[in-house]
Amino acid sequence: MLQIQRLSADDAAVVIGGAREQAQRIGVPMCIAVVDESGTLIAFERMDGGKVHSVQVAIDKAFTAASARKPTHEYNAACVPGNLVFGIHTALGGRLCVVGGGYPIIVDGVTVGGVGLSSGSPQQDMSCAEAGVSSIVRHLGGQAAQPLAGSEQDLG
Repeated sequence: MLQIQRLSADDAAVVIGGAREQAQRIGVPMCIAVVDESGTLIAFERMDGGKVHSVQVAIDKAFTAASARKPTHEYNAACVPGNLVFGIHTALGGRLCVVGGGYPIIVDGVTVGGVGLSSGSPQQDMSCAEAGVSSIVRHLGGQAAQPLAGSEQDLG
């Protein structure tokens, strides 16, 4: 029998709080999505002024990061014509997102969820997502682990 570690709704609120604080700091209202380890939505916040089209983008970034256990910007770097993973962004009905701003949440070596942000530039989205990840890792008292940059083969 498997034992699954995943974020709770309270944990997701901590992630959203950390991401929101960074969004307020940089002055960009964001859409913030938090998913469990399977990519299923736990919590979502659209800050006042968050872009309408960013709602689904944020959810898809979180889904991609958690289910693939990789930040979405790693897909972006590899998903170029000529690379073997080019076109993966069309998988799952276009749900796999290759735009920066999605991060897996890894605590003590285990992927327990993911966070996705959208409404700013990819760099702004990434900054806020990183803040959300850092806030939950501090809250849980665990050790954060950023996934190692893998090869193109690891992205499929």
